[in-house]
Amino acid sequence: MDLLSILGVILAFGAILGGNYLEGGHVEALFNGPAAVIVLGGTFAAIMLQTPRKALFYGLRMLGWVFSPPYLSLEDGIDKIVNWSMRARKEGLLGLETLVPKEPDAFAGKGLQLLVDGVEPEAIRSVLELELIAKENHDLAAAKIYDGMGGYSPTIGIIGAVMGLIHVMSNLADPSSLGTGIATAFVATIYGVALANLLFFPIGSKLKSIIQSQSQYREMLIEGIVSISEGENPRAIELKLRGFVH
Repeated sequence: MDLLSILGVILAFGAILGGNYLEGGHVEALFNGPAAVIVLGGTFAAIMLQTPRKALFYGLRMLGWVFSPPYLSLEDGIDKIVNWSMRARKEGLLGLETLVPKEPDAFAGKGLQLLVDGVEPEAIRSVLELELIAKENHDLAAAKIYDGMGGYSPTIGIIGAVMGLIHVMSNLADPSSLGTGIATAFVATIYGVALANLLFFPIGSKLKSIIQSQSQYREMLIEGIVSISEGENPRAIELKLRGFVH
């Protein structure tokens, strides 16, 4: 569980509500059903029009990564590679065959299978790097939907505000309601800007950071697997892979 993400969401909206309260505003004034429908509905409609179906659904599933990111440890990965290297040194590459079906990481399992099959080191690198690039591009395309939402929501918030003002201007015969009507109209702008800068853009950046960490982990696996294929000493492999740990 990523406590920073949870605390960030709480602090972001707590700051807005707290600031509104300190200025003498009422919390109820910030809750407006029509404004929420316009901003949220319009934003999701725009992103549905922009994004392919598979990328959209995958991006929505990735939202869980913000609060519970996939566990990846470079230290654990290094230990795994070193153990494979020691086993291959003692039993040969075929000694790794029993580990293939037990490997939970599909990417690492593919690398192991290529080792067992006796594929040349450069061919192993080429196959795994192509898969790494394809996976990274796939994940980034899905994560970009949140950048898109962040771009659309402020503009749609302005649309909501203008629609609210049109409604206010149609009731000029009742001056007592103008102040409240105008304030309500601008709630849509608050929704659009707040959602963009407190949720959508930060979520997109967090997901891209996680994807970058996953790619770094897989790059380390590729280097380790190729080193095993080339018959390098386990100690030398470990020292080389330590360069990925910052």
